[in-house]
Amino acid sequence: MTEVEKKIGYEFKKLRYLERALTHSSYANEKRTQSNERLEFLGDSVLSLIVSNYLFHKLSRKDEGDLTKIRSTLVCESALAEVAKKIDLGNLILLGRGEEMTGGRERASVVSDAFEALLAAIYLDGGFEAAENWLMSLMAEELEVGCTGKYYKDYKTILQEEMQKRSGSRVSYRMTGAKGLEHSKIFAVEVIVDGNVCGSGTGTSKKEAEQAAAEAALSGMGLI
Repeated sequence: MTEVEKKIGYEFKKLRYLERALTHSSYANEKRTQSNERLEFLGDSVLSLIVSNYLFHKLSRKDEGDLTKIRSTLVCESALAEVAKKIDLGNLILLGRGEEMTGGRERASVVSDAFEALLAAIYLDGGFEAAENWLMSLMAEELEVGCTGKYYKDYKTILQEEMQKRSGSRVSYRMTGAKGLEHSKIFAVEVIVDGNVCGSGTGTSKKEAEQAAAEAALSGMGLI
């Protein structure tokens, strides 16, 4: 665990928090122990508060709508998975055999969930200031770029806004399939605009598949 602490850049007072944060549900099911899902739940809120606080003070002239959009690009699944690569988090997670064999360490949903769980573990171990300092140090570059609007794009929001400009066209998403094991499914989704399928996409989560479908629709319409 000492080597793990060096990699993530935080020394725990109570190692049980770190161990829990790195325990994926697939491993927990095999070993009959608790997973990191409860920590992930808490970490999601801690992450949102830290990023919201940063944006609130950094972008004093932005309104609530703009701040919400920017925050969504910084805390989305793909963004967190990229930040987690800095500490090689994917290779630190405890995975079950099936998840390991199907590429769980590279799956954005698995890594981003573990990242949120780890943030919660630091919060519980050292308090809010410790969690904030750790996250701000790790995400400094992403936060700076995010404030310029040049970070990860929320294609679903972009598509919705573009369609609203066209006399309020209705946008909806329909899942067309899901393949793979319980912890390693690939979801397929179609995006429908005014009753017509305008794009499709796949992903390791429904949200990721919807983003891919929205991106495909925007590309097909020549909007990106």
